[in-house]
Amino acid sequence: MNIPNTPLLEAHGLVKRYGRVTALDGTDLELYPGEILAVIGDNGAGKSTLIKCLSGAVVPDEGEIRLDGGPVRLDTPLAARSAGIETVHQTLAVSPSLDIASNLFLGRELRKPGVVGAVFRTLDHKRMREEALRHLDALGVMTIQNPGQAVETLSGGQRQAVAVARAAAFGSRVVIMDEPTAALGVRESHAVLDLILRVRESGLAVIVISHNMPHVFEIADRIHIQRLGRRVATVTPDECDMTDAVAIMTGAMTLEEPRVGDA
Repeated sequence: MNIPNTPLLEAHGLVKRYGRVTALDGTDLELYPGEILAVIGDNGAGKSTLIKCLSGAVVPDEGEIRLDGGPVRLDTPLAARSAGIETVHQTLAVSPSLDIASNLFLGRELRKPGVVGAVFRTLDHKRMREEALRHLDALGVMTIQNPGQAVETLSGGQRQAVAVARAAAFGSRVVIMDEPTAALGVRESHAVLDLILRVRESGLAVIVISHNMPHVFEIADRIHIQRLGRRVATVTPDECDMTDAVAIMTGAMTLEEPRVGDA
């Protein structure tokens, strides 16, 4: 794909320390409109902390985050959501006992019009179920036809689809996904990968954190490689194969190696 010149979301020189441990050591990141950016790195590379900074869960000690070229303070998850950044965590953060529609609108419940909704705060379950089905259909989720079904009755892939649909429904700019195919079988993993591609096709930019290299190379437009709290390279699947990406990630290959481009 053709990457626009101006990043949608940027991180510059982010530093985050936990006592004597430096989780982020001046890391950078650029996310462009309409792209899927994969973030990879070994355990302890700082990728989870980086994503927490971008999603408002953690405030960096140093550095700057920019949205549309201007500085933005994402000091809470609510601030990130207000900026159009939604996150699908590895734990999914769904309520198993609630139905699909209630999970989709969790914290953003629709109320009935007029006095009933304004004064008595009565929820409009019918409209939430209609809207939930519309959002699922827009992403091509055909395995869920009853938005009134309890989430605890769904498979792992279907639960992931509900979480992704919620993020796509309310994220106006960016959707961040943390290990979206973890603990899923082959068939459900590919369904989730297709879902991620459809999220991008809907006009959103996507950041995917994953340890699954085949999945990364299947869907990513660019790959951000994190090591020891810093970005060491940004490559594309066309210029770098999986073996080289792992070598860069572990420090076995340096930036001067062929077929590797630093951002």
